[in-house]
Amino acid sequence: VQLQASGGGLVQAGGSLRLSCAASGSIFSINRMGWYRQAPGKQRELVALITNGGSTDYADSVKGRFTISRDNAKNTVYLQMNSLKPEDTAVYICNAALNTALNTRVFVAYWGQGTLVTVSS
Repeated sequence: VQLQASGGGLVQAGGSLRLSCAASGSIFSINRMGWYRQAPGKQRELVALITNGGSTDYADSVKGRFTISRDNAKNTVYLQMNSLKPEDTAVYICNAALNTALNTRVFVAYWGQGTLVTVSS
């Protein structure tokens, strides 16, 4: 199983970016998908989560600016980031809790490689 993230880059404050993360491999089903971020010298923090039913949860710092969504047919999660601020600068890492065709009883958390988002002031 692999999670491939894309969409990061350099943007000015107030701008927008859209991140994507596609899961591939012997996936049976995906429960929760989410985005985390880690800024230099800081701990990894949760940005947003979405369940397979479409329920979402956001960090207070991004509420009203970021929107998480998913395409279950494509095993892909998205993060639309608007009104970006310099403090949003971080490596954004996707996460998925899924089970595989080899073992449908156990859900395991998989992590993507991260994509860098840099917001200039």
